[in-house]
Amino acid sequence: GRKGGHKGRARQYTSPEEIDAQLQAEKQKAREEEEQEDGGEGATGDPKKDKKSLDSDESDEDDEDYQQKRKGVEGLIDIENPNRVIQTTKKVTQLDLDGPKELSRREREEIEKQKAKERYMKMHLAGKTEQAKADLARLAIIRKQREEAARKKEEERKAKDEAAMAGKRLQSLSLNK
Repeated sequence: GRKGGHKGRARQYTSPEEIDAQLQAEKQKAREEEEQEDGGEGATGDPKKDKKSLDSDESDEDDEDYQQKRKGVEGLIDIENPNRVIQTTKKVTQLDLDGPKELSRREREEIEKQKAKERYMKMHLAGKTEQAKADLARLAIIRKQREEAARKKEEERKAKDEAAMAGKRLQSLSLNK
């Protein structure tokens, strides 16, 4: 039997309980910051806030105990998961509904592409683009060729008519003898 490589043996995953604890700690921290912003300095003596801070202290101690159980350097390094989205709630007063909506990169590029295409078509129809100039030159050459061909056909037709007329004259002269 063949054993697997050394890669992946020491992988450690965050437990759901730890993630929940982190989320609660962040929410608690956000609430405290909001209360400090809203309440100012007079709200520090609030008994509800003291009770919440005691609860958060207990949960912080649990997190610290869990972190102490980690081996080696892991306890020293704070790992932040960039994939976890922290939802922030906005107040109604913070929402800006009247302001212009920001377009995504794809939408901006699509609009720019359409505008560039419209500008190019206007320039093309005006004959200012390189392609339009080349097309007009080609058309002029084709017109000249067609005019020459029409002129040659006309000359050939006239020559045929004259030959036919000359043939009729000769025939009529030979009959008159």
